[in-house]
Amino acid sequence: MPERYPLPAERRVVAVATSGGRDSTALLHAVTRQASAAGVEVVALHVHHGLQPGADEWLAHLQGQCKRWARQGWPLSFAFERLSGQPSPGESVEAWARRERYAALARLAKARGARHVLLAHHRGDQAETVLLQALRGAGPAGLAAMPSVAERDGVVWLRPWLSQPRAAIDTYVKRWRLSHIDDDSNQDPRFDRNRLRLEVLPALSRNFAQAEQALCDVAQQAASADAFIRESAEQLLKPMLGLRGLNAEAWRQCSPAQRFWVLRHWLTKLVNGGVSGTLLQRVTHEGTRLQQARWPLVDGLELRLYRGQFSVEARLDPIKPVATTPGDPVMWPSEAIAGEQYLPAWRGTLRWSVTVEQGVRPALLCGATLAARAGREQFQLGPGRPARSLKKQFQALGVPQWARIGPLVWQGDQLVFVPGLGMDARCCAPRGEPQLVLHWHPESADVPSTV
Repeated sequence: MPERYPLPAERRVVAVATSGGRDSTALLHAVTRQASAAGVEVVALHVHHGLQPGADEWLAHLQGQCKRWARQGWPLSFAFERLSGQPSPGESVEAWARRERYAALARLAKARGARHVLLAHHRGDQAETVLLQALRGAGPAGLAAMPSVAERDGVVWLRPWLSQPRAAIDTYVKRWRLSHIDDDSNQDPRFDRNRLRLEVLPALSRNFAQAEQALCDVAQQAASADAFIRESAEQLLKPMLGLRGLNAEAWRQCSPAQRFWVLRHWLTKLVNGGVSGTLLQRVTHEGTRLQQARWPLVDGLELRLYRGQFSVEARLDPIKPVATTPGDPVMWPSEAIAGEQYLPAWRGTLRWSVTVEQGVRPALLCGATLAARAGREQFQLGPGRPARSLKKQFQALGVPQWARIGPLVWQGDQLVFVPGLGMDARCCAPRGEPQLVLHWHPESADVPSTV
């Protein structure tokens, strides 16, 4: 196994993530040996997860090892962080530990002035990852497994041993008589990766000598395919984008495969964590024949199709219009001051703010009442424009069905405010007078359903 590895020349500090295990100990040793001649300082980074009984002993072992190597004149220092949180309900320990470990490593590296962090993953780790992703039904991005170089969170992550077999690292450890920690949890068959390492990969290698290398070749080809797909999807996507979202008509002109990958590429930019392949297949199929639809996403978002446009919006839970006026008395303001009132029966908040135009005098709101749509209301969008039915006004402005639900505000027989349309022009005060404008906020949305 080669013992010299190219280190970043533009920075004088490089970090090595180390757990104290065999692989990371070997990498830290190899990097630190060559760092002195290269004029580079090395900082060993360790994350104390608090998940194993021997975690404190591992920390002490690493601290002592780094001190001994530093006393030999090697340019090495040590930094660590203890994790204090725990997995959220339903979250796997593996996923939580991995996420928090990388976040902690990034913080430690930045604090020490190191932009590059070296990781000790080797060819066997890569093969395991490919198998694990394949069993999860991953596409090209997942099968690409671990990249040798990646920039994330302001840190460049490097895996210089990704093409090295496990046996080469064993040889290095024996040659330099490196002491390291054996983590008993690596033998626990409850973890998917451990079962692959202990049972599946050995069986594959016994029957197919080149299995490990072949799986790594799959990762390289998948990474190349994923890059090609992303580049092609970006080129197709650019002319489809508008102010409101993705042009559905232009999207429908693509082939089924192009529609799938363009949609995936676009949503990946907007939705944290991406979108499942099942949902993408569903939208790819339904989006070609439906003119109006909603599909649930994650984090309180939904994908909407309306008037030839796809858009990602805050999810609105289904709210049935009330048949009669709910008994929610409103404490209307007597002067031009901002305020709000939550209306439980309407499942939302009515807010008012001060404006200089297109509002109403506060006195006009005194005694105003709330009511549901009855089907005969007339609304005037602007001065001099004809009053038309709410249905026609909604259609003219392109207000979707899910943004039309909410209380109408009446002063006697005069309609004052309509969610999704705004203030009726027949009630608006002259410009410059103290006045208020109303907004309706459904409790399940973060944006007002007003214009």
